[in-house]
Amino acid sequence: MPDPTLHNVFEAILKYGHDEDFVPRQDDGFTPTTAPAGSAEKLEILAERIRSGYPLWHDEDRADYSGLTGAVRPRD
Repeated sequence: MPDPTLHNVFEAILKYGHDEDFVPRQDDGFTPTTAPAGSAEKLEILAERIRSGYPLWHDEDRADYSGLTGAVRPRD
């Protein structure tokens, strides 16, 4: 049974020694991101999700790199 006093998975681990029973919350604050995988923006969003008690992944997060441009560096 989920413990409503826990705000994130880290609190569950501190209290119980494991995260097996932790259930992430899902409400209107849990929104998808268009940040590309590996970007600083995406990493910060993932960290904030965990700190806030949300699941790490959202079903509607960006799944590809379409429409993005990046710098091309020549090889030495």
